[in-house]
Amino acid sequence: MSTSQTPLLAFVFFIIFTSSVAIAATDAQSGHQTPPPAPAGARHAACDGGSAVGGQCHSVARALRLKLIAIPAILAASVVGVCLPLFARSVPALRPDGGLFVVVKAFASGVILGTGYMHVLPDSFNDLSSPCLPAKPWAEFPFTAFVAMLAAVFTLMVDSLMLTFHTRGSKGRASSAAVAHHGDHGHCHAHALGQADVTALSTTETAADKGGDVEAGNTTKAQLLRNRVIVQVLEMGIVVHSVVIGLGMGASQNVCTIRPLVAALCFHQMFEGMGLGGCILQAEYGRRMKSVLVFFFSTTTPFGIALGLALTRVYKDNSPTALIVVGLLNAASAGLLHYMALVELLAADFMGPKLQGSVRLQLAAFLAVLLGAGGMSVMAKWA
Repeated sequence: MSTSQTPLLAFVFFIIFTSSVAIAATDAQSGHQTPPPAPAGARHAACDGGSAVGGQCHSVARALRLKLIAIPAILAASVVGVCLPLFARSVPALRPDGGLFVVVKAFASGVILGTGYMHVLPDSFNDLSSPCLPAKPWAEFPFTAFVAMLAAVFTLMVDSLMLTFHTRGSKGRASSAAVAHHGDHGHCHAHALGQADVTALSTTETAADKGGDVEAGNTTKAQLLRNRVIVQVLEMGIVVHSVVIGLGMGASQNVCTIRPLVAALCFHQMFEGMGLGGCILQAEYGRRMKSVLVFFFSTTTPFGIALGLALTRVYKDNSPTALIVVGLLNAASAGLLHYMALVELLAADFMGPKLQGSVRLQLAAFLAVLLGAGGMSVMAKWA
């Protein structure tokens, strides 16, 4: 599996999701989805779309104005957040081998962890436990927790398999190069047999040194490949979540909900982008690949808002199909983000030699994680 294929897979997954929501919205509008029976008349009216917010909060014109402001604002915040770590090499204190970079990365990892637990997972629970869904089977089984668990295990499997394929490919290329090199210079060994023992000893020591350099190079390359796998899997989870939240905001006409959501999403995207940008920096991609990753992260939420605007008249966020599709995707995204934040980012750094070698740096990183996760927890009040 090529490293350039995962962004393409993320884009395909993104298109499948938007198509599913569009189909769900069309079905809901045309009456193909029969609303389930509800015990209360008000609840039944809510599922039919009869509970539209009235009064000062419901205004199509003001909501549209806020959405048009939100698209460039969130786009700018996303670009700034994801690009800040990419320019860290020009600042000596923020280089990847420095302690400050580790603390900033821990803060951003806490943001990603808080996003999964405090934003994505509760949304999935709300969607899949909605009274607009049939009680059987949705009220009889915790689908959100089940799908999140499967997503975490699936992410582990993808992470492991991608790393295995990359490692095997690297070893195969290295072995072929070594065989070719040995064949080209095989005649040198015949002449070396007649030389003095000092020359043989020098040759042996040189070969041992080269072997050590090759082993160190393979270790560095394996770590680089792992960093690239982390970036691609993490971006896929963030893209799915960003489209979902953008779609919900774009389809809403509630000014009282949209106004605080714009500011909250700007901060959310900026801090989440810092976490992704730090991973992209460590992956050491070329300029073209960095541009692709930055583009996908920065444009998915604005695109979701634009899609929601286009589907405002037909999209019903309380239709059964929309609730199921969005709820399941949120659950899968939550499981992916939990795994990536805890295993690939936090555990890898805290169990690594840099933090294990300094208690002071380790405590500072712990505090940064708590600040990042705590900030996202407070933001959950609005977004």
